[in-house]
Amino acid sequence: MTDSLTIAAMDADSQTAYALFWGIYVVGFALFYWAMSRLIRWLPLYGLRTLLKSALIVVIATPVQSALVDGWWIPAWLYGGYETFLGDPSEAARAFFNMGIAALIMILVWILDLVRYRFFRR
Repeated sequence: MTDSLTIAAMDADSQTAYALFWGIYVVGFALFYWAMSRLIRWLPLYGLRTLLKSALIVVIATPVQSALVDGWWIPAWLYGGYETFLGDPSEAARAFFNMGIAALIMILVWILDLVRYRFFRR
């Protein structure tokens, strides 16, 4: 579907709306992350708590670049879900691939955090 569409550039109004969206999204994510951290703090295992927080970061905070607008980054879960149901499956796969790469990086960070936790708890 993107073959027939040209890649558009953002004008000043679109750029302002884009910046406003990301500002609201980041504040919303920070509040949601804080609320979820408070909700799962009763879990007894440190590794499980941090794994859930890591999964939350990967799912909500991973971006993907739009195929329609040059330089427009969109949350991957939103773009991938939209393209899965309504559009191009290859674009959905690209969004979910970005989430997979972010998950691999976050697993590495999670393992390093568990090692740090183990060394400093002694």
